[in-house]
Amino acid sequence: MSDYSRRQFLLASSVLVPAVIASGAVVAQATGVGVELQPYPTAWLPAGIRSRFVNNVNGLRVHVLEAGYEASGRPALLLLHGFPELAYSWRRIMLPLAEAGYHVIVPDVRGYGRTTGWSADYDTDLTPFRRLNKVRDALGLVAAFGYESVAAVIGHDAGSPLAGWCALTRPDVFKSVVMMSAPFGGPSTLPFDTIDNPPRSDVPATADVYAALAKLPRPRKHYQRYYRTREANENMWHAEQGIDDFIRGYYHFKSADWEGNQPHRLTARTAEQWALMPEYYIMDLDSGMAETVAAQMPSAAEIAANAWLPDAALQVYAAEYGRTSFQGGLNGYRMGGTTIGRAEVELYSGKTIDQPSMFISGSSDWGTYQSPGAFERMQERACTDMRAVHLIDGAGHWVQQEQAGVVSQLILDFLRNTG
Repeated sequence: MSDYSRRQFLLASSVLVPAVIASGAVVAQATGVGVELQPYPTAWLPAGIRSRFVNNVNGLRVHVLEAGYEASGRPALLLLHGFPELAYSWRRIMLPLAEAGYHVIVPDVRGYGRTTGWSADYDTDLTPFRRLNKVRDALGLVAAFGYESVAAVIGHDAGSPLAGWCALTRPDVFKSVVMMSAPFGGPSTLPFDTIDNPPRSDVPATADVYAALAKLPRPRKHYQRYYRTREANENMWHAEQGIDDFIRGYYHFKSADWEGNQPHRLTARTAEQWALMPEYYIMDLDSGMAETVAAQMPSAAEIAANAWLPDAALQVYAAEYGRTSFQGGLNGYRMGGTTIGRAEVELYSGKTIDQPSMFISGSSDWGTYQSPGAFERMQERACTDMRAVHLIDGAGHWVQQEQAGVVSQLILDFLRNTG
């Protein structure tokens, strides 16, 4: 893929991506109304990975990248991506896993890429984006491929807690779990021992943290709160620097290539502690994400030296997000700020992940520590059979892209010891 030019890429993608995208057309393309998206051009993918669609999965037409499909009877792996990523984000580890004998199944999850059947409207019903409905998406996809179970579910970023919920709710289907970059702290607990002691609420405390951020000498805001606003999608989708440079800057800023990423544990969920994190997590109060990452745009020399995200690969993200916008992914963040689905996930209060688990992150990834205490809860309570925790040198947030060889080997070692 690295051998073809940007011109060749644009020629290939122009067959599939309309030159002019009005807001109504975006909604139509994202939901599959009046349009039938095609698989990726073969030039986008390494030999051995194919692009295809799976129909009728929990109301979705799911776009899937697949490796190790040539022979039947292989154990399956399900890989779930985060934001702002795609199934394409797993391309660098798919072939090593397939060469080891696995059937690797990688969807564009609900809200992303060429998977359709969801709404890209800010004012849409957020119910389909709730956690357990996305678990239902994963179950439906596994079943569609004819598997009763998979050897592992593997998730990165927002896909990490999704993988955790898959493992928590259906251990019979998801035989092991690998979580990356975002620790899974387990389900929330129900009020306990309250018959004579009224339950306490953490809502005022949480609201106080956000208010305190805005009152700091350098006023700040939390990125997830920003992602829930109406203006967030427009700010990123039509960034002044262009969508190519926006995505390039975003990926650079959160990677090990940006030398400012020196993460460490935070002592508490306070404004002062949160403000120690870089601006991609704790933004300046009056800035959008486009302006935030523009301030840290890599130099031409840094871009040329980037082996894990060459320009041809960047253009896949730019083409896909240019077509769909970022709203589908942002709707997942918005759902998380509501009470939608809260009662159904409380059914699993106190439940743990008891099958083999592993956590992988970059040693330069603030995502490990951004939610104080979650990293520890994952190891001490949420997962009862955590086999290993790896913080990989030379990787930031995009660990499976930045250090694909190391990640592939760690996953294969884990699978050999859990089979």
